[in-house]
Amino acid sequence: MLKLGEFICKHKKSILVIALILLIPSIIGMKATKINYDILAYLPEEVETVQGQNILKSDFSMGSFSMIIVEKMEAKDIIQLEEKIRKLDNVQKVISVADITGTAIPIETIPDNIKEKIYKDNSTVILATFKEAISSDATMKTISDLREITDEHCKISGMSAALIDTRDLSNSEITIYVVIAVLLCIIVLELALDSYLAPILLLLNIGIAILYNMGTNVFLGQISYITKAISAVLQLGVTMDFAIFLYHSYKEEKEKTSNNDEAMSKAIKTTMTSVLGSATTTIAGFLALCSMNLTLGKDIGIVMAKGVLFGVLCVIFILPAMLLLCDKAIEKTKHKEILPKFNHLKEFNIKHNKAIIVAFLIILPFALYGYSNTEVYYNLDKSLPDTLQSIQANNELQEKFDIVTTELLLIDRNIPEYKINEMTKEIESLDGITSILSYEKLLGTSTPVDILPDDIKDIFKTDKYQLILISSKYELATDELNEQIAKVNEITKAYDENSILAGEGPLMKDLVEISDHDFNWVNWVSIGVIFVIMFVVLKSISLPVILMSTIEFAIFINMGIPAYTKTVIPFIASIVIGTIQLGATIDYAILITTKFIEKRKEGNDKKQAMDYSLGTSINSIVVSALCFFGATFGVGAYSKIEMIGSLCTLMARGAIISMITVITVLPAFLLVFDKAICKTTLGINNKNK
Repeated sequence: MLKLGEFICKHKKSILVIALILLIPSIIGMKATKINYDILAYLPEEVETVQGQNILKSDFSMGSFSMIIVEKMEAKDIIQLEEKIRKLDNVQKVISVADITGTAIPIETIPDNIKEKIYKDNSTVILATFKEAISSDATMKTISDLREITDEHCKISGMSAALIDTRDLSNSEITIYVVIAVLLCIIVLELALDSYLAPILLLLNIGIAILYNMGTNVFLGQISYITKAISAVLQLGVTMDFAIFLYHSYKEEKEKTSNNDEAMSKAIKTTMTSVLGSATTTIAGFLALCSMNLTLGKDIGIVMAKGVLFGVLCVIFILPAMLLLCDKAIEKTKHKEILPKFNHLKEFNIKHNKAIIVAFLIILPFALYGYSNTEVYYNLDKSLPDTLQSIQANNELQEKFDIVTTELLLIDRNIPEYKINEMTKEIESLDGITSILSYEKLLGTSTPVDILPDDIKDIFKTDKYQLILISSKYELATDELNEQIAKVNEITKAYDENSILAGEGPLMKDLVEISDHDFNWVNWVSIGVIFVIMFVVLKSISLPVILMSTIEFAIFINMGIPAYTKTVIPFIASIVIGTIQLGATIDYAILITTKFIEKRKEGNDKKQAMDYSLGTSINSIVVSALCFFGATFGVGAYSKIEMIGSLCTLMARGAIISMITVITVLPAFLLVFDKAICKTTLGINNKNK
């Protein structure tokens, strides 16, 4: 490792030039990476509802659809508008009440139960179906084109419209996320370090690592908008402590030698030894997200694990070159460190370790209760502002036409008409069903078959399937809707065991069930993987248990707070925050523990060992946690997308809670259970004897 450090110092200029050149393909790759704004696209392919969506696309050419609310327009104007819509690429079918009645036939000819659902208060609905999927580029462009050709009398609802609003809002905010994170981190580092220039160099180094990470995402094909929004600030918060550690090591080595290259070579060796273990646990924590059935976890996990790896590589190779080349400027901009040394806190923790354990035991049941009772929501629209066009359209669709969710039933075409009528009557009798639209329903008892245009016939029937639209008054991802979907499935399977219920409601029901499984599974996987790594690194049976208990206690508190503040959090935050907090802050616990064990192996008693451990660790942990807090808190406070804002708020709060817990509870555990630790940790007992 020392030879590697010497090589880096010798070729510092070349390394920096190569690092800057590599930014060019990174920026190109970042621009070329596709961003996915549809969370439902991460459901596993084998799920029945996803198969239903594939059938809709292949057999009905209906990859997605939107309902366009039209106000105060006569039939002839609606027909003219439909003709404009049909000319758009990707539009498959366009139908409305005007297609049935034309300009001469009175609307009264439509069956009353259908008429009241599609024509109300001088407003009606146009159904437009698209060939491509909900989140495809083609569909997103179609929605944009629709908004251009329609006027103030039209509102476009549907998931595709919500996704395009999410995209625009996210893209408008993401630069501000990075600016806020950088500014807050600079403030923390200027207070913590002894040079005005050093924090800027550290942030530039992390910025290069972030660009490398974002550029290499192109090899994944695409990433989610959530990953894009949080990866930069999360990478900044998680890997900053690696850079701080190298800077401190370099300063210490400079005091021992007048040769800067020699000092940096030794600092690189020290940093690699200390950082690799911490980085391994952090990477393992993020990779645990790949075990989720919802493949969004894999998306976040791979990008963040890769980000930590790039962070380590840049700290080992690029930051030393920066610090050496700017050494004179760093010296000229030195100032007194403002952050205190926390000696009083260290002494308090050692003196009152048993009282801290008592406090831990008192707080634990409250934390567990909150953790178990925090409510989450799955309706993605709730994470978006009400001012967005798509949300306003969805709200109007609900208020005027009592359509909150739409389910698409695929059933065998050859089932007789009388059985279809029996089935639809059973479904209509369920609580919350507001309307059912089928080929037979549209005909009613008096409308001749010949009056229906082919476009309308084709939208309901193919060679294999017939399509039935079921509208519900229940909101997406609620218990009421999920129970209703289960009952609809039970009814339809009795008439056709191969029937499939597709659409937003059933997809969200599967999302709820898969997410509930993932919540427990991914936590256990991350705990298991990190436990094994710590067992190998620390060579102890008891220490991994103590460290994991400390961080899990911090996670329980963090995730339990929303239960007491009556805050409902988005489902994805509840799934990933435990793993992120564990992987990102376990380093704090490892730092204190390794220094404590090091001194115990040298023969120091437990209080002497803890005095050294806390004295040399608290400052580093506080700076690292405050950087993590700064990188995420500002984004959480600013973001108008609650999915992102809530996740960043939880990460920011988690960093502070983990910091406090590691500085107080962990030392108490290590002191109280010292005898057990000595007996179960390789190397301590023999040395002491």
